[in-house]
Amino acid sequence: MNVTVKFLGGAGAVTGSKYLIDLGNYEFLVDCGLFQGPKELRERNWDDFPMALNQLEAVVLTHAHLDHIGYLPKLVKQGFKGPIYCTEATAELAKILLLDSGKLQEEEAEFARKKGYSRHEIPQPLYTMDDAEAVFPLFVPQPFDKPTSIHPGVDLTYFHAGHILGAAIVKIVIKGDSQTKRLIFSGDLGRFNDPLLFPPTLIPKADILWMESTYGDRNAPTNKPEEELARAIRDTFDRGGLVVIPAFAVGRTQLLLYHLYQLMEKGKIPKTPIFLDSPMAIETTKLYLDFHTDHRLSAMLEEEPEHAFRHPQLHYVQKQEQSVALNEFRGKAIIISASGMATGGRVLHHLFHRLPDERNGVIMVGFQAEGTRGRSLLDAAPTLRIYGSDISVKAKVYHIEGLSAHADQSELMAWAEGFSDSPKRVFIVHGETESAEALSFKLKEELGWNTVIPQYLESFVLFEGI
Repeated sequence: MNVTVKFLGGAGAVTGSKYLIDLGNYEFLVDCGLFQGPKELRERNWDDFPMALNQLEAVVLTHAHLDHIGYLPKLVKQGFKGPIYCTEATAELAKILLLDSGKLQEEEAEFARKKGYSRHEIPQPLYTMDDAEAVFPLFVPQPFDKPTSIHPGVDLTYFHAGHILGAAIVKIVIKGDSQTKRLIFSGDLGRFNDPLLFPPTLIPKADILWMESTYGDRNAPTNKPEEELARAIRDTFDRGGLVVIPAFAVGRTQLLLYHLYQLMEKGKIPKTPIFLDSPMAIETTKLYLDFHTDHRLSAMLEEEPEHAFRHPQLHYVQKQEQSVALNEFRGKAIIISASGMATGGRVLHHLFHRLPDERNGVIMVGFQAEGTRGRSLLDAAPTLRIYGSDISVKAKVYHIEGLSAHADQSELMAWAEGFSDSPKRVFIVHGETESAEALSFKLKEELGWNTVIPQYLESFVLFEGI
C-alpha cells in the first residue's frame, strides 16, 4: 500500500485547511476549511474541487472554526455524501457556525446584487443556509480518547487540543500489510494554562506529523490579562461610564464570562449587570453546559448553583428589541457583543451609541486585522464609520492581550517536546510564511526534526509498500 497527501489548503496560509490522504483504495480529507482573508485566497473557494467527489469517502474534522469546516456545505452541494467524523461538541458547534456562515453568504450575495459590484448579473452565494443544513445528517460524532474504525485497517482517535470547545488532535493509525503507521494532525492547539479548556494532549509517537504554526513566530505577553481587564473596567466605572467589549462568539466570549465572574466574586470589580448580546455566543455558551466534561469547569457547573455562565448579574439578550433597548441603559454595566473586530453584528449599534461619550470604555480583547473597525479603534482613529455615519470616538479604548486561544511559539515547542521519538517527517501547516518558517527553524535547530513547509496543491508520498 502506498500512502500520499495532497495539500488542498492550510499550506502557505492560515486558512482553508484541507489535507487529502490517499491510501489507494480509500481517500479521506482531514478538515474542510474555508479560505478567508485576502481576495486571492477567498477566490479559491469558488474553484472546482480538485478531485472527483465520488472518490472521496470521508472527512475527518479537528474542530469547528470556519477555516477548518466552512467549505463543507459546498462539498456536500457538489455531491459528497460520505461520513464526516468529529467530536460530539464539534458537531453541535459546527451546526451553529455553518448556519451563520450560510446566512452571511446569502446576505453578501444580496448586498452585491443591490450595489451592482459583482461581475455576475445575479450574484450567487457560495452556499445557503439550506446547503449548510444538508451537512448535518452526515456528522458522525465521536468521543475523546476512544479509537474507532473508519475503514478496514484505518483507526481514528481524538485527543483534547484545547483551543475551543470540542477541538481535537487527530490520530490516524493505518495498518498495512507489513507495517502500522501513525499520522498525527495537531489541528489548532490551545494554551497550556487556559482556565476553561484542557491543555493539548501530549502525543508520544508519530510517523508523520502535521503541526499548526499560527503563532509559530511569537510568544504571548507574560502579563495577567484578567488584572488588566479589571483595571479597565474599574477605570471606566470610576468615570461613570459603561463598558462595551466586542468579542468573538466562540471561545473568547466564554473566557470573558469566566474572568468577569471570577473578578466579581473576588471583589476586584463591582457586581454590575453583564449583558451578553449575541445569539451565537449564547448558543455556544449553552454547549459548555451540555458538554461539561469536555472542559475544566465541570466541577463548578455540577456543584455550584451559580457559576460563570449562570448568575444574577448575567443577562442573555436574545431578541433584537432587547438589544436595541440597551441603548437607553444608564449606569454601570458591561455589554459583550459580536463581532470581535467590530466588522458587523450587534456590537455596531452599541459602538454607534456609546463611542461619542468620553465616560464610556471600549475594551478590545484580541487581534485586530488591518482594515477592520477594531484596528481603527486601536490606532486611535478620531472617528469610526458605522451605518454610513462618521461617529466621534470619545470613549476610552483599551487593548487587553493574552486572551488568545492559540498556543504561542513556546507552547508549540513544549507540545513538540512531548514526542518521545522524532517523527519521520513534520509538515508545518496553517500559518503565514513568517510563522511557519520561524517554527520550522526552531524545530530543526532544537529538536533535529525533519520539517517541510508544503505549498498549496503540493503532493507528497508518505509511505511506500506498507
